[in-house]
Amino acid sequence: MPVWFNPARELDALLRKVAPQVAGLDSDFDPELRPSDPRHADFQANGVLAAAKRAKQNPRALATSLLEAVRASGELDESLIVAEVAGPGFINFKLTPVALGAWLKEYRDESKWRAGAAKIMGGKKVVIDYPSPNTAKQMHVGHLRPIVIGEAVARLIEFCGAELIRDNHIGDWGTNFGILILAIRRSGFKLDAKSPTALEDLERLYKEGSVQTKADPAAMDAARAELAKLQTGDAENLKLWEEIVQVSNAACQRIYDQFGLKSDVILGESFYRDKVNQVYTELQKCGLAEESEGALVVWDDEEPRFSRHAETKMPFIVRKKDGSSNYASTDLATLLYRAEHFKAEEIVYVTDGRQQDHFHQLFRTGTRWFNLSQRKLPRLRHVWFGTILGEDGKAIKTKSGDPVRLQSLIDEATERAYAAVTEKSPEIPEPERRMIAQRVGVAALRYVDLASNRTMDYSFSWSKLLAFEGNTAPYLMYAAVRVRSIFRKSGIALGQGEEGASDLETPEEIALARKLLGFTAALDSALEDLRPHHLCTYLHELAAAYGTFYAANSVNDPTLPAATKARRLMLCARTCSILETGLRLLAIEPVERM
Repeated sequence: MPVWFNPARELDALLRKVAPQVAGLDSDFDPELRPSDPRHADFQANGVLAAAKRAKQNPRALATSLLEAVRASGELDESLIVAEVAGPGFINFKLTPVALGAWLKEYRDESKWRAGAAKIMGGKKVVIDYPSPNTAKQMHVGHLRPIVIGEAVARLIEFCGAELIRDNHIGDWGTNFGILILAIRRSGFKLDAKSPTALEDLERLYKEGSVQTKADPAAMDAARAELAKLQTGDAENLKLWEEIVQVSNAACQRIYDQFGLKSDVILGESFYRDKVNQVYTELQKCGLAEESEGALVVWDDEEPRFSRHAETKMPFIVRKKDGSSNYASTDLATLLYRAEHFKAEEIVYVTDGRQQDHFHQLFRTGTRWFNLSQRKLPRLRHVWFGTILGEDGKAIKTKSGDPVRLQSLIDEATERAYAAVTEKSPEIPEPERRMIAQRVGVAALRYVDLASNRTMDYSFSWSKLLAFEGNTAPYLMYAAVRVRSIFRKSGIALGQGEEGASDLETPEEIALARKLLGFTAALDSALEDLRPHHLCTYLHELAAAYGTFYAANSVNDPTLPAATKARRLMLCARTCSILETGLRLLAIEPVERM
């Protein structure tokens, strides 16, 4: 029997495979395989109880028959996995120390884990939409979450075998450009794309223009006229629009570079401006869209849904009264393009929770449209997230009341990390401390966000962010550094010195090995609902399990038998490698020293 990368998945598949051979079970049988109390088993199948109730059979007898069928299949090696019926009809599976050791030897590095995890997505084509900022605005603290959550989710999907396309669907078309172009024209401002303050100038002008258009209907009409000229191809407005987009993209890219974010394509809303007419035509032809008070709307009669802010049924407006497109029309055009051009089998959208209503309507309309037009609909997933709060429980603001700029946040995190690294390791040369501080500072910003369940708000705290204790980036990065130091002091590379390793013996060795194998379950949990905090929790628990192991088991004691030292070095190497692999999945780059 080969060593299974993910025993839980393989056992689940095996139970489903043999179930039809057992009277009272069928091909729809769900084993309900779950992690178990490690004192009794590694995994427990609970599904027989519900199946026995439906079939009016004795659950323990049915579980025994199912286990006999598993054994008869010849696909379960009980020298590696011990199976038994427990209680009223549970089936327990426990990995032996031999199996744990075999797994550690077989799955020894990132390439092996990646190959094992690739079966989960199996080459499925996936498009992920993030971070998708609006043009002509500086990135602020609110942009942190789509960047870090989007990148972690993207890396997780890709690690698990998907063919991934990262699409940065920027907001570069719409009413705001009419306002901005009008403000530029009226102020006489000359945009210099090379100016370091170009984006700040644009943002200031937009704020001024927004105030004017809200206060003066004539100014709003003038802004709409500028937008109409842009959308009909006016040369001057198009040139100015291109310069605005260029300035915005360059400023955003400087932020992306610091977070290691790279897009495969940047197809903003403007890319779809000549594709929305097809949406209007097809929705009307399918009988989904109709004119209502001058706008083109879709009513969802099949599944009533009310706005969170009103007790009236909300239409999905796909074309505004003035004939212009909006988020709905461009998002529907984008959905069609991704399905037809990229052949996407799944599309993941990463946005804040305030857009849940929009995406519910988008997914419902897209589903009905694709079904009626006989197209294959990709799986649509909305990865939404909560808000970052200050320690006072309110949205983080500057003293002037503006959102904190993301670059300012990065700079402060880096300086605080430099002070912490200097205090901890003053002997490290300053240039190296600066490099470490840059990585640790950005990592801390990432991790404090990712460690929280993404759908929850969380409170931002510098003291917790950069702590070297607890569930933080500095703690995990330092844990990996400490493991690496064992090999550095021994004069060998990570993964060397394992030859002749004996079977695991001590309780701490076995517990650490079980936690290492738990990496596969952590991947499953994180991928199921695209919640990276499951991986963060696992890495923190792994570091704690390693600490318990290291406190009770000497590694470099010269009196240790060679086979004992080899297996402990193997445990150390796998711990370091999984910690570093896990951190990279979160887009955190490990360091050699701290």
